[in-house]
Amino acid sequence: MAKQIKDPVGTIRSLAPHLWPKHSNELRLRVVLSMLCLFISKAATVYVPILYKHAIDALGPKAASAPILFLATPALLIIGYGIVRVVGQGFGELRDALFAKVTQRAIREVGLQTFRHMHALSMRFHMDRQTGGLSRAIERGTKGIEFLLQFMVFNILPTLLEITLVCGILWALYSFVFAAVTFVTIIGYIVFTISITEWRTKFRREMNERDSEANTKAIDSLLNYETVKYFGNEEHEARRFDVALSAYERAAVRSQTSLSMLNIGQGAIITVGLIAVMILAAQGVTAGTMTVGDFVLVNSYLIQLYLPLNFLGFVYRQIRQSLTDMEAMFDVLKVDAEIADVPNAMALGVSAGRIEFDDVHFGYDPRREILHGVSFTVEPGETVAVVGSSGAGKSTISRLLYRFYDVTGGSIRIDGQNIAEVTQTSLRAEIGIVPQDTVLFNDTIYYNILYGRPGATPAEVEEAARLARIHDFILTLPDGYQSRVGERGLKLSGGEKQRVAIARVILKQPRILIFDEATSALDSKTEKEIQVSLDQVSVDRSTLIIAHRLSTIIHADEILVLDQGQIVERGRHAILLEQNGRYAQMWRRQLQTGEVDEQVLQEAAALS
Repeated sequence: MAKQIKDPVGTIRSLAPHLWPKHSNELRLRVVLSMLCLFISKAATVYVPILYKHAIDALGPKAASAPILFLATPALLIIGYGIVRVVGQGFGELRDALFAKVTQRAIREVGLQTFRHMHALSMRFHMDRQTGGLSRAIERGTKGIEFLLQFMVFNILPTLLEITLVCGILWALYSFVFAAVTFVTIIGYIVFTISITEWRTKFRREMNERDSEANTKAIDSLLNYETVKYFGNEEHEARRFDVALSAYERAAVRSQTSLSMLNIGQGAIITVGLIAVMILAAQGVTAGTMTVGDFVLVNSYLIQLYLPLNFLGFVYRQIRQSLTDMEAMFDVLKVDAEIADVPNAMALGVSAGRIEFDDVHFGYDPRREILHGVSFTVEPGETVAVVGSSGAGKSTISRLLYRFYDVTGGSIRIDGQNIAEVTQTSLRAEIGIVPQDTVLFNDTIYYNILYGRPGATPAEVEEAARLARIHDFILTLPDGYQSRVGERGLKLSGGEKQRVAIARVILKQPRILIFDEATSALDSKTEKEIQVSLDQVSVDRSTLIIAHRLSTIIHADEILVLDQGQIVERGRHAILLEQNGRYAQMWRRQLQTGEVDEQVLQEAAALS
């Protein structure tokens, strides 16, 4: 959360186009009609006390001696008074009803713009941010937009207009003194409100920060529910959460105390102004220059004026807070996409699917390079595997191929086309991945498989599930394909989640496949079944396998051994064993731990 609002005028200006949408004549018409209703409503509101004054004067002693014909005047004035009040309220409600669609459309468009922009931002941005706090900031920001549009357009501006009209009427009907006292009172009220509100904004901002902190800790803890249970750290998590809540409590108390001070000061200023103007009016009645109706008129105007003025104080505080809340969201919109399509980028055209890493250098942090001049080629239809110890940079290769990050040196080409020069959409449409950590949407199994190609038919979804060896399991569930998988797929086992992920990528039918330890969570029997499916799916497709379990890659056309960001060995399984290097050491280690069964040994021997 930013420390202060750097450009409130700019923030408001950014919303202006949504009040006069270029793409919708209907919304523009609604804006015009809303403004017309606003004018009629305020004109009626200002005219109400004048009718009230005439009605009172008509009932006075002088009116009693008037001809019989004029005895009906008080009744007509009272009826007119009631009609004008209804007109003022009615057009005010009609104004809100007409403008509601403009407000909600603006919220929808800004929300959609923010959502799309967040998806356009790099993986680096999302890895550095805490999702709970970010989502809370955006939620408050969209609510702030709604409040700003609704109240600034139809409360602050109309109230200022009404103040101007009332001061003008008091000056015209009576004297400059009435208008001056009213104006000075209003200015004093506004200055006091703004000054105190600016002072207490820091308390509200701290409340937001502590609220985001508490929300982030709660979400993080609940997402890691199993880990909390494994280590019995429920009380530890509760204490961490309570620290954030305690900080929020202190900030909230300071905010409420300062609010009470503000309200007391506002009430005192209003009371002083009211007394001063009423004394002037009473002196006028005593001197015979004003009637009782005039006294009531002044009183009515003051009451009518100070009610929205008092509400103006609340509205200002809320608008100030809305601007504060919106700041974080607009800061997200101002973040430039680290990975962006070059101007006039062409769509990737995949004819054969040849992948080439040419002297690729990369580091997540400029101070620490992960890949040091990695070069290899995946020929069309071939399968290349990448193995190595944890942290060697294996998964980084798949992220670079997807262009989640741009290389800092060298290039990556597909069929001779530098992936940095083609559109990201076309690039990712041609690649399918089964990641090591499979995360599913909190929806049905059917939806999660269909996500690979949203336009697929139910028959195609089921066929993909069969190839992934999960169709039979799905049918055993009470709700079948409509069974919900829970938050992040927690209702499914690790192996079941990976099979859903495999079905999803099979349904996508990409030209290039990446398996990032795709069978790491499966038992040996299931792994063998799925390996057959993966081999079938990989036919005539360029395939990159990132593997820990060497038994899954013995048939690869080439195996790359990655160590500290460099390829230290390369070749087929049998050749690498003959070299008796790093790969051979890894193979022997997995033989000792039982990760390689007898059948795989026989297949490996046949390849030698």
